[in-house]
Amino acid sequence: MAIGERIRFFRNLRGMTQKYLGIQVGFPEKTADIRMAQYESGSRTPKADLTNNLAEVFGISSQALTVPDIDSDLGLMHTLFTLEDLYGMRAESVNGEIHLCFDENKPTASKSVFQMLAAWAEQAEKYRNGEITKEQYDEWRYTYPKLDTTQTWAKVPSQELSNTMVEAFKDKLKNM
Repeated sequence: MAIGERIRFFRNLRGMTQKYLGIQVGFPEKTADIRMAQYESGSRTPKADLTNNLAEVFGISSQALTVPDIDSDLGLMHTLFTLEDLYGMRAESVNGEIHLCFDENKPTASKSVFQMLAAWAEQAEKYRNGEITKEQYDEWRYTYPKLDTTQTWAKVPSQELSNTMVEAFKDKLKNM
């Protein structure tokens, strides 16, 4: 799904009009709906700062908006082939059902990917079992990894902040 379609999806999910959304991300009221229509139709592509603003208004991760373009069956298949190459994912037929499996022993596979998939499977099972609502499941997916409690996620300071801190403590470091 292209970014414009993702914007439309989340706008509709949140019950917003194009005009309201456009105003929320800073467009003038007079042109807010036109600008949002341009992004949703794909005639314009939002830059990173607008994508971040949209994500903030929707209450989601910006990565939920910028998923790979899988808006066609062929595009989806090539995305899956890429996942096979990168992560050892494979398609298997089990009792007439198609399952996507990941090879943990693939040299390029990351253990963290398996932990992330396990966390997703856990949330999906909770939803299927009625332990959480569809809204809670969607919130977990669309803000991932914010609500993931299975792993430790650390915020890393920006390079600018890191450089500033090093500069501030240079004299103290010299005396050690």
